[in-house]
Amino acid sequence: MALPRLLTLLGGLLLSRRARGFAGRNAGKLALAGLALELWRAYQASRPSASPQPRGGRRGRSKARWSGRRPR
Repeated sequence: MALPRLLTLLGGLLLSRRARGFAGRNAGKLALAGLALELWRAYQASRPSASPQPRGGRRGRSKARWSGRRPR
């Protein structure tokens, strides 16, 4: 986990009086958001890289998408 970055962020927040009040009222939410960010980064790092895979079917022509309009 990137604890030093999180500590730097929290230390910066605690410099002003308003930031201390904000951090005090929202400490749980800030901790949960930091944990969610770290979990998301770990998840993204563990995913295999997306490599374009050729699909079967038509080549050279993209499939037309239905626009929702009825044909005349």
